[in-house]
Amino acid sequence: MAKRWQNDLGAADITTEAVFMNRRAVLAGMAAGAAVGLTGTAAQAADAGAPNDWDDITSYCNYYEFGTGKDDPKKYAHTLTTTPWSIKIDGLVDRPGTYDLGQILDKMTIEQRIYRFRCVEAWSMVVPWDGFELADLLQMAGVKSDAKYVAFETVARREEMPGLRYPVLDWPYVEGLRLDEAMHPLTLMATGIYGKPMPNQNGAPIRLVVPWKYGFKSIKSIVRITLTDRQPPTAWNKANGREYGFYSNVNPTVDHPRWSQATERKLGGGLFSRRQPTLMFNGYDKEVSKLYAGMDLRKFY
Repeated sequence: MAKRWQNDLGAADITTEAVFMNRRAVLAGMAAGAAVGLTGTAAQAADAGAPNDWDDITSYCNYYEFGTGKDDPKKYAHTLTTTPWSIKIDGLVDRPGTYDLGQILDKMTIEQRIYRFRCVEAWSMVVPWDGFELADLLQMAGVKSDAKYVAFETVARREEMPGLRYPVLDWPYVEGLRLDEAMHPLTLMATGIYGKPMPNQNGAPIRLVVPWKYGFKSIKSIVRITLTDRQPPTAWNKANGREYGFYSNVNPTVDHPRWSQATERKLGGGLFSRRQPTLMFNGYDKEVSKLYAGMDLRKFY
């Protein structure tokens, strides 16, 4: 299968692995620098960041199944068993069943798996995800003509995920996309990052990546995908529908009820980097705006 989308980002655009994985330290350094007025070599050192190994730099994640603290996923996600792994695909599909992740990857063509090395820009970063298009997996299962939405579900193992003991959200974590969003070539099933297998705290062994939407749409550790003709519930929309709509597209013209989304700061851009305008659909306006033609994006947020 030929590549269906090609970006113009190169190696020079990629956010460094240390900056991406060690976001907490970078953001803390920015805040501290602003407080004490770092200048000269001190500011340059804060910009550069200290060298970190893989264990050190995977330390800033939201994965409430392991706790609500930013360090909790790193501390506790090692308990999650990720091999073997399978995904139940059901609902309005021609070939429902339980699909082994290894077999899914084996059935992908070389072209499909080479395609995984592209970079996508997300959350003021440029991240090299490793994976394949969700569309390829859905086509493997066979989408029925009356399917309109795709629902996702995260694994929920109380014996391995201590955060499930607390009713922070209505477990298990669920997400959803409209079918045309799911079939878009930018929508990825990610299995790794920076050329390495996906760390547990980042959603191992397989997670969703939808680069024109906010990060909470990128459901982690997926165990079930359901094709349906009805809009499925999503975890954060159930928890607070006023703040988290079903679509969750990056739209700088619509403020979050508690803060503005009009500007952002590029991660790794430096201690004193200026805020920049947030781009519509996270910079993918040309690629995805046609999906929402005629929709009121203030109402469908």
